[in-house]
Order: sequence, then structure tokens, then C-alpha cells
Amino acid sequence: MQQRLPSLLDPPIAFAHRGAKAYAPENTIEAFQLALRLGATGLESDVWVTSDGIAVLDHDGIVRRRGRKIPISEVSRVELPKHIPTVAEMLEAVPGDFDFSLDVKDPASLLPTLNAIREVKPDLEPRLWLCHHNWHIVAEWRSLTEAKLVDSTRLIRLKDGPERRAAQLHEAGIDCINMHHTDWNGGLVTLFHRFNRYALGWDMQQDYVLNEGIRMGLDGVFSDYTDRMIDAFARNV
Repeated sequence: MQQRLPSLLDPPIAFAHRGAKAYAPENTIEAFQLALRLGATGLESDVWVTSDGIAVLDHDGIVRRRGRKIPISEVSRVELPKHIPTVAEMLEAVPGDFDFSLDVKDPASLLPTLNAIREVKPDLEPRLWLCHHNWHIVAEWRSLTEAKLVDSTRLIRLKDGPERRAAQLHEAGIDCINMHHTDWNGGLVTLFHRFNRYALGWDMQQDYVLNEGIRMGLDGVFSDYTDRMIDAFARNV
């Protein structure tokens, strides 16, 4: 068995992707509650903002009305389907000790999200992971929050190479890089750790993928299958 490389976080975070997505409707309070019961130490979702300025959790940011697709940004909170929770509602209904990763699909949702967290669960902010695919946008958030800032990207997009990106993230105060599990290997994880940047891996569904990701020293993994993920941590951490 491959020796486990060290991670910056010990133990790493077991993020339940969109809640316990494999066993409950994604991004619902039910899914988040189930994920914690199954042992997740982190929850993951996507955040958008409504036309009246409320941060809500949904993957696509689209609602359907009379056969049309309408952006959540053009719909008020009361007009949304009941299964879509606000950030505040989710935090009130899902108590407990966990990290919270949010893919900030619409940067306009950042301040409403931070306001909701500071009002409902202010001690969560240092354990909040704010993700976006443009690290230059993420860098602009550094002065706004003590949350962890995350560059969500792919290896192919690191045009100047991973070492240069690690240095850029360090200089910009961005704490972490998040890539698909196929982009990672032990050497790359070690590289980002050398710059004191956290390394996260997503879409980790199968046992062998989870095992490899944990052993290469990732600081957090994302999976739809919370039970598989927790079993993998039991085997490897």
C-alpha cells in the first residue's frame, strides 16, 4: 500500500458534495443533514443571489417557469421553488461543527453570503471555503473576509505551470487550489504545500480514487458518496 504523504490539514476534510447527493436531493436541507449524519466533516454547495439580494443554494442558478429558464438573479426569494434553501435557512437547520465550501458561481452573491453567515453562524467564517474559477476575482475578496479563498481550476488551465500558479496564489493571499482528482499526483500536492497552499480534489466517487487522493496528501476531498468517503478516511488516515 502506498505510504500516505503528509497533508497541511490533519485530518483532511471530507466534503459532502451538494450534501449527500447520492442519497438525497442535492443542495437541499435534507441532503446536508444526512451528510453530517453519515460522518461528513465538510459540506459543499453552490451559491447564487436572488433579485432581492438573498443568498441561496442551488447548482445551476436557473429556475424553470412556463417552459422558460430564468436566472435566479432575476427571481425574488419568495418566487423560488421551496426546495431551494437560503444560506441562512440552511445554517439554522443544519447545526453542528463542519467546514463549508461554496462555489461562488455569481460573484454578486459573495456579500449576501458573508452577511448571512455572520448573522446566523459567525464562528463558521474561518472554516468557510470560497471557490471561483477566476483566481484574479478571488484575490479581490481577500480584504473582505477571513474565509479560506480557493482557486477552482484544472491543470490544463495553468498556462505558466503549477509552480508559477502556486507562487501567484501565495502572493495574492489565496489559500487553496481545487482541481479534479485526475489532475493531482503526489508531486503536485507537495509542490503546493511547499508554498503553504492547501490542495483539494473533487469528483472523488470510487473507492480507489478516494484512497489515492487521501494517500497523496490532499487536504480535502469532495464526493457524492459520503459513506464511501468516510470509509476511505477510516482506511487511510
